[in-house]
Amino acid sequence: QVQLVESGGGLVQAGGSLRLSCAASGRTFRGDTMAWFRQAPGKERKFVSASIWRLGSSYYADSVKGRFTISRDNSGNTVFLQMNRLKPEDTAVYYCAARIGTVYYSRSSEYDYWGQGTQVTVSS
Repeated sequence: QVQLVESGGGLVQAGGSLRLSCAASGRTFRGDTMAWFRQAPGKERKFVSASIWRLGSSYYADSVKGRFTISRDNSGNTVFLQMNRLKPEDTAVYYCAARIGTVYYSRSSEYDYWGQGTQVTVSS
């Protein structure tokens, strides 16, 4: 049984930083795509960033480019999201996702596995 477990969310002031972690178990995602999405209240879930570890490729939404960095540990089964210079509009529930394969997608429907989400709140 595959599980993705996120951690690291919390409350931070604008301009601050947070680091999210997502640990996968039940299957190795070493060669696959892991990603972060976020969902603000009343809005649809949106792509934030993706990592294809085997290819050394990373992708970012324009809204977070230059502020957020995605990375993975040596096993490839834990993905991190370092979030710097946070803004109030970054407030959302952040979800970790994984899909089998090395093709990058920003559509949430393309991902096979999801974590339970972690709340990030940025105060102004």
